[in-house]
Amino acid sequence: MKKKNQKKGIINRRNFMKSTGIAAGGLLMAPLPLAGAYIDGTDAIKIGLIGCGGRGTGAIVQALSTNQNVKLVAMCDAFKDNVDKCFKKITDPEFQDWSSEEPVKILDKIDVTEETKFHGFDAYKKVIELCDVVILTTPPGFRPIHFEAAIAADKHVFMEKPMATDAIGIRKVLEVAEIAKKKKLNVVVGLQRHYQKKYQKWVEMLHEGVIGDIVTSHVYWNSDGVWVRPREKGQTEMEYQMRNWYYFNWLCGDHITEQHIHNLDVSNWVKKDYPIKAHGMGGRQVRNGIDHGEIFDHHFVEFEYADGTRMYSQCRHIKGCASKVSESFQGTNGSAPAPGVIKTRSGYSLMNYNDKKDKNPYQVEHDLLFDAIAKGEYKFADAENGAKSTMTSLLGRAASYSGQVIQWDDAINSDLSLMPKKFAWDANPPVMPDKDGRYPIPTPGKTRVI
Repeated sequence: MKKKNQKKGIINRRNFMKSTGIAAGGLLMAPLPLAGAYIDGTDAIKIGLIGCGGRGTGAIVQALSTNQNVKLVAMCDAFKDNVDKCFKKITDPEFQDWSSEEPVKILDKIDVTEETKFHGFDAYKKVIELCDVVILTTPPGFRPIHFEAAIAADKHVFMEKPMATDAIGIRKVLEVAEIAKKKKLNVVVGLQRHYQKKYQKWVEMLHEGVIGDIVTSHVYWNSDGVWVRPREKGQTEMEYQMRNWYYFNWLCGDHITEQHIHNLDVSNWVKKDYPIKAHGMGGRQVRNGIDHGEIFDHHFVEFEYADGTRMYSQCRHIKGCASKVSESFQGTNGSAPAPGVIKTRSGYSLMNYNDKKDKNPYQVEHDLLFDAIAKGEYKFADAENGAKSTMTSLLGRAASYSGQVIQWDDAINSDLSLMPKKFAWDANPPVMPDKDGRYPIPTPGKTRVI
């Protein structure tokens, strides 16, 4: 009998590493098959926004704040009120985006009418038809579906992290990423540290070996947590979970995936690799209310790379505790105790980067993407790294939820789907509450994770 990772179609880590690259934001420098009329600025690059929440609002403002001739022509969300709120905000002359130092001036770049505002589960299809570039900022459970549709329609893509919430979704993203490459469609993923000068220069020096071989990495996303949206009278179960999406794994993936992916990704970037296995622990000590769904409020995971080195990962959403969102590395000849900081073993400073004058990386990623599209250049293929770093977070979640040592190859090949069988407001989501309104919580030693 063949071993599991030898079956036809199964992804093993060796093939996985061969087929994809480690660095996001790389310059591919291949001309697009059809450059269009963007180069001389005579035609506007038409943008469609799919997902009109807070991140979608920020992303579209950043896209419209580039120097290129761009127009927002269509937008959608599962909920009509989200579309209306987003549109009202970005067309308010007094609006100032959270990531901008100056009030944004984008009114003349918005060409959305009531006829090009859409809502519902299938609304993304209508937006994709009308644009050249798609911005994907829905909850991450929908990312594989929307990414596949965008690339099938020959659209360039900006999409937020993470890429999926289960291994089936990751495999779909990897499949579509290869199609995007063949079509020479630019894809940028919102792992913005890859577009941040401080991180770029820091990682470059670490890759040059200034502290020797990397022995361990420590990565953190410890904070107070995020919003909660209580159940409202008259909501179906599907609507409630979609509104309160952060607390359901099919939509969010748990905060180890939705937020901590940033820090896990930096470790993978520095190591030029992805973990082969993980074990860890976690639970719900404080955030265990009726509107906190099924996710944990803390995880601690030890990841192992193929060379035997370790990444120690902490993420916590508990108010009143020490906050830390950062990464550090220890090498055979020194350390990198914080982003932009490098020291020798004796404490001599090799780098202490001051980034006060650097442009916001959230803006940079859009500037570079739309510049490439305007020039008819193929430069960005971020989806593979985005998928692999998402998979790193799913590996950690599996280890934390199960209490077992989880192998990468087993996790990436899992057929355990978290997604609904049907997308409709009256359909049941994958996890349902008991008579008291509470959801089954992952239990180490019992919960199936792969």
